[in-house]
Amino acid sequence: MLVEERRQRVLDLVSSKGFASLADLANQIQVSESTVRRDLEFWHQQGQLRRTHGGAIFVGDGGSFPSFEERTDSQLNEKQAVARAAAGRVRDGETILLDGGTTTLEVARLLLGRSLQVVTNSLPIAVLLAGSRETDLVLLGGYIYPKTGVALGPFTIRMMQDLHVHQTLLSVSGLTERGLFNSNLLLVETERQMMRCADEVVLLADHTKIGKPALAFLCEWSEVDLLVIDKHLPEAKKSLLAQTGVRTLVAGQEEEFDG
Repeated sequence: MLVEERRQRVLDLVSSKGFASLADLANQIQVSESTVRRDLEFWHQQGQLRRTHGGAIFVGDGGSFPSFEERTDSQLNEKQAVARAAAGRVRDGETILLDGGTTTLEVARLLLGRSLQVVTNSLPIAVLLAGSRETDLVLLGGYIYPKTGVALGPFTIRMMQDLHVHQTLLSVSGLTERGLFNSNLLLVETERQMMRCADEVVLLADHTKIGKPALAFLCEWSEVDLLVIDKHLPEAKKSLLAQTGVRTLVAGQEEEFDG
């Protein structure tokens, strides 16, 4: 196998999984770990991969994830309305898991000072809640994705395997008739474990996400207990939600209903 062919094979394997270990790559390509290590370093220098302890994570051209700052002001009024509706369902004394994202950050702002246990993989949320005496904070570790400030990957997943929470509140990049999608394969694996930890999975979304797929499939609608969404839904998007049958809470309305 030519060097260029081998390097491309390494890149393809890492990009298909989001994360790959040194040992797995060496086994699949049938070369030594030292050879794979050099190939990973090559792609790291090219900006396609980021080296981690024992493997690498796919970065690509950086376009798969808009930066946190780029997303903060997008649909801000809708996100704040969704956050208010979601925060209103949280009871004092509960343990909740907040996924990293701009909408979940708005939820965290509203929960500040409440008597809760909060688990999160988000550095922005952790910084916000760290000074609160009333809130017990558990910060999940792992590889920190630089553009979003969230912990992802096998170490993060491992930390959650013995956790139990009342609610997991998460956001995604896109929603279709098939289900939920997000922009990064490694994030999807992390979010699946977040869902397994919870008695109730609550999805937070603004109406622009409806009908919009993304790179990686997360789950079917049957895995979601409640969708919280803003009120600016065109008729076509209402029809799409109706097909899913998902229980829905429209921000600003008190009653929940089935899609």
